[in-house]
Amino acid sequence: MSSSYNTSVFAPASIGNVSVGFDVLGLAVKPIDGTLLGDVVSVDFAEEDSLVVVGAFADKLPNNKEDNIVWSCLQLFNEALIDAKQTISKVKLTLDKKMPVGSGLGSSACSVVAALAGLNTFYAKNNNFSFDEKTVLKMTGQMEAQISGSLHYDNVAPCYLGGLQLMVPDSDIISRALPDFTGCYYVMAYPGIEVSTKAARDVLPTSYSRADVISYGQNLATFVDACHRQDKAQAFSVLTDVVAEPYRKNLLPKYQQAHDYLIAQGSLAVGISGSGPTLFCVCDSEQQAQSFADWLQENYLQTDLGFVHVCLVDDEGAIEV
Repeated sequence: MSSSYNTSVFAPASIGNVSVGFDVLGLAVKPIDGTLLGDVVSVDFAEEDSLVVVGAFADKLPNNKEDNIVWSCLQLFNEALIDAKQTISKVKLTLDKKMPVGSGLGSSACSVVAALAGLNTFYAKNNNFSFDEKTVLKMTGQMEAQISGSLHYDNVAPCYLGGLQLMVPDSDIISRALPDFTGCYYVMAYPGIEVSTKAARDVLPTSYSRADVISYGQNLATFVDACHRQDKAQAFSVLTDVVAEPYRKNLLPKYQQAHDYLIAQGSLAVGISGSGPTLFCVCDSEQQAQSFADWLQENYLQTDLGFVHVCLVDDEGAIEV
C-alpha cells in the first residue's frame, strides 16, 4: 500500500421519540453556533487494536475498554469483515466523548454511529472496501440493542442518516426520511443531571388504555401527514406525548414548570428529548429561540455540566471531519 489514510467521523445529537413517535421517530440536530454536539471517533493504523477515550465526558465511561461500546463496535465490524472475506487491519480508535451520558440526546448512538461509520470510511479509503449504508445502519441498531436491551433505531437512524427519520416495520427499509420544516429552531437544554434509559423505561406502564392508544395513533399519523403537506401549524399542534412524558416528567426536576412557561410564551411545542433529562422546545424564529435559551439557562440547568444550544435540523448525519 503506497499511502494510508486516517479517518475521523462526527456523529450528531438526536431527539428520540420527538414526543409524538415513541421509539419510531428521531431527529438529528446541530447547534447554529457550530459547536460539535455529538461524538467524534478517529481511526488510525496501529500495531495492535487499542481504544483511547478523551473529551469532556470521558470520565463518565468505563475504564475497561472491553466495557466500552466503541470497542464492541470494533469487534462487530471485524466479524462482518471476516464474513465478507476481507482483510482486517489493526487500528487505534480514539473516542472524543463530547456528549453527556444519560442525557436523552442519543449519547450512546453518537458513539456507536461515529465508530461504525468511522471504520467503514477508514476501510473505504485504505482497503477500497465498504459496507453499504443499510448494512452499517443494521450494525448500529445491533449495538444500540446491546446497550438498551431492545432494538430501536430512533436515535441511531437520524444520527447516521441525518434529518427527521420514521422507523418502519420492514427490516430491509428500517427508516424513511420525513420532510422537516425549514425555519424551525430547536432549543436543547441539558440540565446537567443523568437519567438512565433503563430507569426511564422502568417507570412506563406495561399496558395503556384504549383512549391513549387511539390518541397516540391519531397524533402520529397526523404529524406524518402534516410533514408531507408541510403544514407546520398542524404538525406541531399534535406534538404531544401520551406514552412516556406523563410518567417520566416526575423524574425531571423543573420540567413541568419549564414546559408550562415555554408553551405560554408561544413555543410551537415542548417535549422531553429521548428519555430525558434534556428538554427541547420548537421555535418559529432565531430570536424567539435565543430568548427561550436564555430563560432555560437560568431556570432549567441544575449543575455546571448543563448546557443550552439553539439548533437547526442536521440533515447530514454522520460526516467525516
